[in-house]
Amino acid sequence: MLIAVISDIHDNLACLEKCLTWCKQNHIAQIICCGDISNTETVNYLAQNFLGEIFIVAGNNELYEEKDLMRFSHIHFGGDISINEIDGLNIGLCHQPEKIKKVQELAPFNLDFIFYGHTHKPDLKKEGSTIIANPGTLGGVFTPATFAVLDTGKKNLELKRLTDL
Repeated sequence: MLIAVISDIHDNLACLEKCLTWCKQNHIAQIICCGDISNTETVNYLAQNFLGEIFIVAGNNELYEEKDLMRFSHIHFGGDISINEIDGLNIGLCHQPEKIKKVQELAPFNLDFIFYGHTHKPDLKKEGSTIIANPGTLGGVFTPATFAVLDTGKKNLELKRLTDL
């Protein structure tokens, strides 16, 4: 299964639209969002234009309310921290890198991946058997617009730059 990992949209609907178009063309089954979607309009656009499951954690610049997310049955909102089993992989989510340790502490099992955002800089490292990754900013704020694609079957993560699509 292919999963798009996005973060820090910051209401950039043009970048979100380009990403979602690419996701449809490339058979992306689910989306993980590591926060900073920003307002209700952007939440609605994401939910109405991607019908696969969407896993979201809150960022530090959210202007929507939780009820805005709960209107959509395919959105799974985890609050500040979320731990999920997705296609046989144990995946932790948070927005700020300072919360990674808390994700590790709260997980009742070893995590295959932890995804986070906030810094707007793509990052990839391995701690033990866990891959910790930041997909960068989809909104292209301060750095080029990027997202990642996780192939759950291969346990492979690939960074995508929006300008290269």
